[in-house]
Amino acid sequence: YQRRVHGGVAHFLEHMFFKGTSKRTRHSLEKEVENMGAHLNAYTSREQTVFYAKCFKQDVPQAMDILSDILQNSQITKQHIENERGVILREMEEVNNQLEEVVFDRLHETAYRGCSLGQTILGSTENIKKISREDIMEYISKHYTADRMVICGAGAVDHEELVQLSSKLLGNVPSQPADGKEVIKTPARFTGSDIRVRFDDMPACHIVYAFPTAGWTDPDNFPLMVIQTMLGTWDRASTAGTGVHSSSKLVSTVAEQDLAHSVMCFNTLYSDTGLFGVYAVADPVGQNELIFHICKNMTALCYHVDDALLEEAKNALKMNVLAHLDNTTTVCEDIGRQLLTYGRRMHPVEMLARIDAVDASAVKNCANRYFYDRDFALAAVGPCYELPDYNFMRRKTYWLRY
Repeated sequence: YQRRVHGGVAHFLEHMFFKGTSKRTRHSLEKEVENMGAHLNAYTSREQTVFYAKCFKQDVPQAMDILSDILQNSQITKQHIENERGVILREMEEVNNQLEEVVFDRLHETAYRGCSLGQTILGSTENIKKISREDIMEYISKHYTADRMVICGAGAVDHEELVQLSSKLLGNVPSQPADGKEVIKTPARFTGSDIRVRFDDMPACHIVYAFPTAGWTDPDNFPLMVIQTMLGTWDRASTAGTGVHSSSKLVSTVAEQDLAHSVMCFNTLYSDTGLFGVYAVADPVGQNELIFHICKNMTALCYHVDDALLEEAKNALKMNVLAHLDNTTTVCEDIGRQLLTYGRRMHPVEMLARIDAVDASAVKNCANRYFYDRDFALAAVGPCYELPDYNFMRRKTYWLRY
């Protein structure tokens, strides 16, 4: 939703909401949260901004009052904005030292060229230095409307109480932008391409190889989750060499031949698109062989699916779904995300049923839809001189069989 000239406003605004309100100064806000023994925080992703509080059951009304206050009555002054620029620029420096974050930002940059989704969450240095109070207030009036907000709770919270508190404290949130104009979301447009940031003096190369998918509401969402589990995840540091016994052919091959420090299959979803692929950290030598096996194992699913491996992956995925129910923070985030994307909460029993319904034919059809003879996006940061060129890898998205 952010134009390129305003990239980073959503994240900048997240910082501004904790500077005090018309009822609470910054000091009193911090003291009130500490006296409750609560936790108040926020984060911004590419499509959503989340404000959350974790507190005791008896403090839910007070926590809701704090959240509603900072969302509606925050004092956004020019002095606060100037003070926060340096904080965000230092945060950007920290992010740029996390190569996993950097390589995924480069992946979005090359995959969604010219689109809002291709921008980084923090925005460019140039934008951070010039964001004004007018930009922030315009963003609030356009995007912080009732039809775009979801309030959810998990754990020691009563549903009826939460509904009443929401109606009382947030009932005056406008239902449409102040200027009356509907917010238009530009569709994500995928471009098959690659970006390589070569630093030969780095000890390892971070590589991301990904295909575009269809987003949260597409029926292939669950087959993709199963494929992600089938391809697997492995880290040399945490598995003590056990990767060679993995049922995933990709993981066992990488571990046995020592082709990478780690390999991880990911499935990133957005409202109208997504990125599915493999992220690997590898030594400067051996990247050609690593890419060959990544391409081979993804393309192989277009031709044949092992039934035993499929059942094992489905069981592992169901176990992972159930394991997440132990954490109220994860459950609450999941409820909010599902309400924004599906318009309802998908019960875990329904999720397990949908996973059970995925068969070999569904996996094969899904792989053919997204992987077979398709353009991909690739990003690499580090000593990538042995990384094959785009056309070589593009040729590996299908097999010639006689």
